[in-house]
Amino acid sequence: MDIVPFITIVMPVRNEAPFIAATIGQLLCQEYPADRYEIVVADGGSDDGTREIVMDIARCHAQVRLLDNPGHRSSSGRNLGFKQGRGDIFLVVDGHCFIPDDHLLENTVACFEKSGADCLGRPQPLDPPDLTEFQKAVALARASRIGHGGDSLIFDRYEGFASPVSNGATYRRGLFDTVGYVDETFDACEDVEFNYRVERAGLTCYTSPTLAIRYYPREDLPGLMRQMVRYGKGRCRFIRKHPAALTFNQLIPAGFVAVGAVFAVLLVMVTLGRMPSRSVIPAGAGLFTVYWAIIMVESCRIAAKNGWHAFRWLPFVFFTVHFGLGWGFIQQAFLRK
Repeated sequence: MDIVPFITIVMPVRNEAPFIAATIGQLLCQEYPADRYEIVVADGGSDDGTREIVMDIARCHAQVRLLDNPGHRSSSGRNLGFKQGRGDIFLVVDGHCFIPDDHLLENTVACFEKSGADCLGRPQPLDPPDLTEFQKAVALARASRIGHGGDSLIFDRYEGFASPVSNGATYRRGLFDTVGYVDETFDACEDVEFNYRVERAGLTCYTSPTLAIRYYPREDLPGLMRQMVRYGKGRCRFIRKHPAALTFNQLIPAGFVAVGAVFAVLLVMVTLGRMPSRSVIPAGAGLFTVYWAIIMVESCRIAAKNGWHAFRWLPFVFFTVHFGLGWGFIQQAFLRK
């Protein structure tokens, strides 16, 4: 009997007490030899009981290891797992996700064997069980073309060779000898930056819906805003490091925020009588009327297909996504180094 590849599941976490036990439990139920995989949890200083939960599980399951991540960030947690893991294959899983298939590890090995690829990509939809109405609206909005990058495969069921940039998450051990490790200066988009280097190195990626992992959306608008601002900052850091990766789509949210800021300043000048209103208000009102028309049309389309209960949240979710990404990008580009 052939020995199956050893898999290291790398799980960078910080304050994931509500989810961590369920996520690890789903990984421990995998139809894969228990002595051929490990779960390396890299904790970035949790203070909500996450560490204690993981240690309790580790006492009963030898596959689970808890490591201290002094860098706190997901980027440094990934590197801990990549460097200290024993795997032939390294699979990154966050602490707040739902594993829908107990054949994930088997499917991972099968995809590597049939493709011969250097890494694997996967869908990462935001539709695990038991979501609130708000979370369902976030999931629907983010899966929309105007709620996420049009070139991303995170919400796609495509199977085949593809760019790893948007959804690469599983790697052969030898890949790190070629591209190095994750850039620990990144607090967000560290996976995008790493996968971009994988692609630039000429390595191949195979993506499959059989590898899907479902992530939990943020639970309210302030939480979603904080997440999007972080992503916006990460996008800016990514473009600074790799200017050749810049696309027009990446600039749209920042342009939206910048135009809004300029219009607000001009409106103040009109109010103070320093500029005639006819030169400002019609242009600004026209632009934002078009924006909200697009948002409302897309919200109606989604609600008609998935239920009108989502409509009460969809316009606000779209605005939060766009504004958060744009504001984060601008903050990183102009207000902070």
